[in-house]
Amino acid sequence: MKVGWKTVMKQQKLVEKMTIEEKAAILSGKTVWQTREIDRLSIPSIFLSDGPHGIRKQAGAGDHLGLNASLNATCFPTAATIANSWNQDLGEEIGQALGEEAASMDVNILLGPGLNIKRSPLCGRNFEYFSEDPYLAGSMGSAYVKALQAEGIGASLKHYVANNQETRRRTSNSKVSERAMREIYLSAFDKVVKEAKPWTVMASYNKVEGTYLTENRKYLVDILRKEWGFDGMVVSDWAAVHDRIAAVKGGCALTMPGDSLHDHVIVDAVKSGALEERLLDEACEQIVALSLKAQANRKKTSYDMEEGHRLAVELAKESLVLLKNEGDLLPLDADK
Repeated sequence: MKVGWKTVMKQQKLVEKMTIEEKAAILSGKTVWQTREIDRLSIPSIFLSDGPHGIRKQAGAGDHLGLNASLNATCFPTAATIANSWNQDLGEEIGQALGEEAASMDVNILLGPGLNIKRSPLCGRNFEYFSEDPYLAGSMGSAYVKALQAEGIGASLKHYVANNQETRRRTSNSKVSERAMREIYLSAFDKVVKEAKPWTVMASYNKVEGTYLTENRKYLVDILRKEWGFDGMVVSDWAAVHDRIAAVKGGCALTMPGDSLHDHVIVDAVKSGALEERLLDEACEQIVALSLKAQANRKKTSYDMEEGHRLAVELAKESLVLLKNEGDLLPLDADK
């Protein structure tokens, strides 16, 4: 999402017109899946949806646990499956199909792909991640993001970063050497940010080096923005923000889901001088820019569910892996 100077000027002017209360309000969700609109400034609400391999948009009121029924959607093979193919074209095909389906459901941002490295087989979200290999994960992820965003739907790289286990994944502290972090855990994110320009990056639950990712300026600003040139929006994983003020200072713009009960904390901090309004404005500009970009790229298209199902089956076939050639199954006997 390369932002031109005219767009930057527009978002800055809109933020300048906002009250401190409006700035604080826009920093957290309107609902579980939507951002807040500011009607008087024509800043629209946008819709974010789960779905690295299938869109999960609930028909009624959204809830974090997915208790309410979701709209019918294509179930594509998982990232874990697609990576078995070592074929970037498959990542591109999934990204394009998900983009078309998301547009038909009025979804603006798809929460994926997942780029974490498979460090532990007990990680409950390994199915969302491509590989144990960062180069493969980055290559597949880049193809996915480029194709998805070509359809006018923003990607959200997750879960940034080093959130690779299930036990206490919301509170664990990841202690990683600088070399391992750079060569293994950051590598796929680095590749996709530079090659595919994702609209958003999702800050993960865990701490790294003792600081929650949603408050970790080293990773959200120094590395992500200054080193890699990321110019999109940083969103928290759902309920990953522990301290609203620290999140703004750390570089996490959007707190999800909604947290209107604590908006006053932001307002009070600015008025007392505990939070620089400059940092608040920077966070707001990220959100406003994303809202305007999503609105400008909005497409209303139809989606052929039968064609989507056919594609899902073909992609699954292309990703099959024979784990053991038991009984000399291969090479196949043409007569049988």
